[in-house]
Amino acid sequence: MGDDGGSGRQPVVLGVAPRQPDHVLRDAARFARQFGTELICAYVDADRFVVSEDADGRTTTSPIDPDLDDPGQEELEPALAEHLASVLGPSDVRWSTRLLAGDTAQALGHLAETVDAAMIVVGVHGRGFAAGVQELFNRSVAVRLAHHQDRPVVVVPARSSGAEPRPPWTSA
Repeated sequence: MGDDGGSGRQPVVLGVAPRQPDHVLRDAARFARQFGTELICAYVDADRFVVSEDADGRTTTSPIDPDLDDPGQEELEPALAEHLASVLGPSDVRWSTRLLAGDTAQALGHLAETVDAAMIVVGVHGRGFAAGVQELFNRSVAVRLAHHQDRPVVVVPARSSGAEPRPPWTSA
């Protein structure tokens, strides 16, 4: 994991979530590599709100429920952080994480604006009836981003249950 290395290039922002398919992470890493820039993996916690924000888009958050005795979460859940490291670690892409709060589409869009991202990458929910109903009622994050962004939004499709493709940083 690293910073942008002073490249001055626009980073790629990726919306991440627990149990997200690995191919979404790999595709976003491929985009970042092609742009020669950093990949910023951002997780949005809808049960929190932003208290303060740094110039690089890092936030301090607090729970929406005032009855929760919560000192504040400053980093990703360990399981998600470990998964990101296992998938992205072997790549040659510089990457970092951000913990955001609030509405997913608004938070990702705001981060992209703050860091002047080249693009926002999101994955679609899994296939099936339940996923389709969830998309319908929650309005797709990708659709909401596309309607409110001045920068490209790349939607990585769900893959069939077949074999995962080779990671883009391995030779054929």
